[in-house]
Amino acid sequence: MDPTIRSQFATTEKFAYLNSAAIAPPPKAAIAAVLSQLEDAAVYAGLRFGAWVDTKKRCRALMAHILGVRDEQIAFMRNTSDGFSTIANGIKWASGENIVSFADEFPANFYAWRNVRDRHGVELRLAPERDGRIDLDELIGLIDSNTRLVTLSSVQFASGFRSDLARVAEAAHKVDALFCVDLIQGLGAHAYDLPALGVDAACGASHKWLCAPEGIGYIYLSDRAHERISPTLVGWISMEDAWDFADREQDYKPNALAWETGTGPSALFYGLEASLKLLIEADLAKVETYLDDLSNYLCEKIASKDYEIVSSRENGERSAIVCIRHKGGLTPNEIAARLEEENVLVSPRLDRIRIAPHFFNNKEDIDRLADALM
Repeated sequence: MDPTIRSQFATTEKFAYLNSAAIAPPPKAAIAAVLSQLEDAAVYAGLRFGAWVDTKKRCRALMAHILGVRDEQIAFMRNTSDGFSTIANGIKWASGENIVSFADEFPANFYAWRNVRDRHGVELRLAPERDGRIDLDELIGLIDSNTRLVTLSSVQFASGFRSDLARVAEAAHKVDALFCVDLIQGLGAHAYDLPALGVDAACGASHKWLCAPEGIGYIYLSDRAHERISPTLVGWISMEDAWDFADREQDYKPNALAWETGTGPSALFYGLEASLKLLIEADLAKVETYLDDLSNYLCEKIASKDYEIVSSRENGERSAIVCIRHKGGLTPNEIAARLEEENVLVSPRLDRIRIAPHFFNNKEDIDRLADALM
């Protein structure tokens, strides 16, 4: 990648930061943008509210652009969990229906559906992990005529497994089920065209591969999903004319914007805009290719060490996340702590170490990791 990208990330001055699947560092441009809004508020307060709203609108347009959707199909929330919860709560469930998912999804894409199971008598069917993979034949085999929704991460947080979303969407649509996707471990490291993939709804947040400040979530609702899901977490911004304070019986906005309740974190949207612009200028397709090469280099370096690679490295299944397990019995927490002593940052996840380089990393960071691995 362009070396000027690396210079945008202060963490690279001290660390081999290989933990963007947890929290990615925001670039200097995003920090400056956040501060500019706070300084603006300190002087002008509410006088500049319109400019803050315009920034949020630009963020919506940028998000829509990188997802291949219309602006009005994107709504902002607090985080990924809020997105899944508002989708789950907005569907009229019936006893005897089922939801199909993966057993080791990140909890944000589990508890909303467990709540549906417990409250509405809906069955939650979960495919297990198989050697660091999801057997999509097995998962699709759980789908039947009573399946109301299929939900899956684009990239799995604890293995890096990347699912064939189009294939799962096709299976879901055959029984008229909605297909919902957790994008948080994919978007920013990979490019997506959600309509082309057949995704009906998607959720994610700002603080991982988008390299933006923590505190902004988003949902995407296709027209098909919008017809079947009602807004449940609502407020004055949800209304068709939010500034008409007298009409208390007006309709909701006729699109995903009905899912936005009230004013949001204006300063964070300034940061999100700067981070999205940096990723778009870098070209997400090029970022994906770069990270594929970098993760392959990582696997080559690991091959000489006393570790096994848990993550699938097959075409179409691999991602920027590489998970490894020590053959001699060292625990993930022990390994992560020792690496931190060498200023190499990774995450322990389940029984493995998760390594997640981003577009600001380089081969020297991977070499530092390999040298530090015991």
